[in-house]
Amino acid sequence: MKNTLASLRSEDWVVTFASILLLAAAALIPQWLPALPKNFTSAAGWIDTLGLFLIVAVILYLGWALLGRSAKGLLPSLAAVFVISLAAQFVATIPQVAYYGFESVFFSVIFGLVIRNLFHIPEWMKPAIQSEYYIKIGVVCLGATILFSDVMKSGAFGLLQACAVVAIVWFFAYRLSRRRGIEQPTAMILSSGLSICGVSAAITTARVVGGDDRKLSYIVSLILIIVVPMIYLMPWLAETVLPLFIDDPAVRQEVAGAWIGGTIDTTSGVAASSAIVGELANQHAVIIKGAQNVLIGVVAFFIALYLSTRRTGADHASRPSLGIVWEKFPKFIIGFVAASLVFSLCQSHGLFHVENGKLVEPRIAKMFSTLFFSLAFVCVGLETRLKEIVSRENRSILWAFLSAQAFNIVVTLLIAWLFFGVLKPLWA
Repeated sequence: MKNTLASLRSEDWVVTFASILLLAAAALIPQWLPALPKNFTSAAGWIDTLGLFLIVAVILYLGWALLGRSAKGLLPSLAAVFVISLAAQFVATIPQVAYYGFESVFFSVIFGLVIRNLFHIPEWMKPAIQSEYYIKIGVVCLGATILFSDVMKSGAFGLLQACAVVAIVWFFAYRLSRRRGIEQPTAMILSSGLSICGVSAAITTARVVGGDDRKLSYIVSLILIIVVPMIYLMPWLAETVLPLFIDDPAVRQEVAGAWIGGTIDTTSGVAASSAIVGELANQHAVIIKGAQNVLIGVVAFFIALYLSTRRTGADHASRPSLGIVWEKFPKFIIGFVAASLVFSLCQSHGLFHVENGKLVEPRIAKMFSTLFFSLAFVCVGLETRLKEIVSRENRSILWAFLSAQAFNIVVTLLIAWLFFGVLKPLWA
């Protein structure tokens, strides 16, 4: 009994319990919860800001109490990290910035890096610099935004494409990264971010594999920077290449949407890019992207299961007992899957509210996820020296990422053409 209670006081279980409280609030009292402020020119914006800070403070203090850690100096330190994350979120909501797909986590890393490398971080600011804790909460809350209905919208062909693209591109990127001398955890983070759904997949995988947060911040930055040229490159490629072998304009739009949805790594980038091609392409692209997003939990689960069956420091597979697998398995992934399952069931039974055409409760869960990811990446930036970001090893990551993205463009075109240009018309 004592061993069981002790195991429940590990960080993985504590962040899962904390996330359950957040998601329960999102499901039961959504009308009472604050929103991410888009400006600070109104009293409502400041009230929301204070409300979010209090929520984060409660979650942090609760976690520290359960983990038996000292909470001395936690509040002023958290206030400093929170202000930096708010600044990042505010910049990310600027229309011109949001259009290019730059998310708040990108600016969180940048602001943290600037402070870390240009100024001295005082001791009083260090207690709340806890990237691991914030990221795990963000991952569990993210699970509540992954609804099974998104898979159903894409139909059989969309789901097949999503599975095929993720599997093929993931293994290609992983093998290429390993051949370039990139260590296994970083290779897995890069492969997941590039093949599934960008930043969220990279973050989730990093927590599963125990990757270096400095490498994670570099890969996140790559994902968000490469999105910008991709937004304009993909429509140009679609309008140049697809007419060469597809005559029907409607089929061409569907293939273009499936191609764009499978290659661009952020949902906002997919929406912006496919809108250039046309309305039908836009609809298909967003649906395909949603189907790929759902696979983040599946891939994370199997990565965790694979790593749990390896001996520490060994290069060959072992046959441990189920107890050892359970001990090494990252428990917050269970929270991620459970959150997705529960919120999907609630949505299917019509228990969620709809506002402006969107589900309220998953939107609030997404807000919590964004908030904690932003806090986490402020901390990552504050913990990272800039010279480590531009190291020779990171150049290998850059070339592996660019090469795998080029492969992604080609193979996703072939898969999108096969499913939406050949099989779907024949099926109809």
